[in-house]
Amino acid sequence: MAKASQQQPSIAERMRAVRGGAASLPKTAARKGVREARSAARREAILAAALDEFSLRGFEAARLEDVAKRAGVAKGTIYLYFRDKESLFQELIRAMLTPVVGSIEAMGDADMPLRALAERIAEFFVREVYETRRRDVIRLMMAEGSRFPKLAEFYYREVLSRIIAAMRALLARAAARGEVPPGLVEYPQIVAAPGLVAIVWSGLFERFEPLDVRAMMKTHLELIFAPRSSA
Repeated sequence: MAKASQQQPSIAERMRAVRGGAASLPKTAARKGVREARSAARREAILAAALDEFSLRGFEAARLEDVAKRAGVAKGTIYLYFRDKESLFQELIRAMLTPVVGSIEAMGDADMPLRALAERIAEFFVREVYETRRRDVIRLMMAEGSRFPKLAEFYYREVLSRIIAAMRALLARAAARGEVPPGLVEYPQIVAAPGLVAIVWSGLFERFEPLDVRAMMKTHLELIFAPRSSA
């Protein structure tokens, strides 16, 4: 029994071990935080490189090895984050546009006159989409969607269907208050049309005739909210 008791750590030794383990926790958490930050940075680098490659070559011609080279990682690293090129494209859409969709949905819930709300959404579109790389994602989707139906379906489900639902809801409220014609509720695409025109124009004709997107969208809203004859 004496020999067995001598092998047991003393209370002091146990307390030192506990204190030592507690002291090591912040270091472990810090190392974990560094690893997570590096992983997130690699993921962001891959997405940024993918946008460059897809924009330059199109979805079909873009190669994952070129994405990896542009991102400064090994090709195999991409597969740690994305299953294949299609899932990489889908995540690019989700990462770039889901925050925009969420913001539009939140603005659509606001209880305020539609004219003021539409002006706020128009300015948000110009600032957060048209003047950023997000417009490249939308332009790319417009160019590739007809050739790759699965990508178009994903884009519709994750982006367009949510925006259309939000727009229809606020248009229905506005129509009930007499702010817009009832028929506009069924065609929220009419409200969004200048944004799409601006993106197409910027890619094809901007160098020949620059477009003042804010002024165009303001004019569009003036047409929508112009006084209507009661006859």
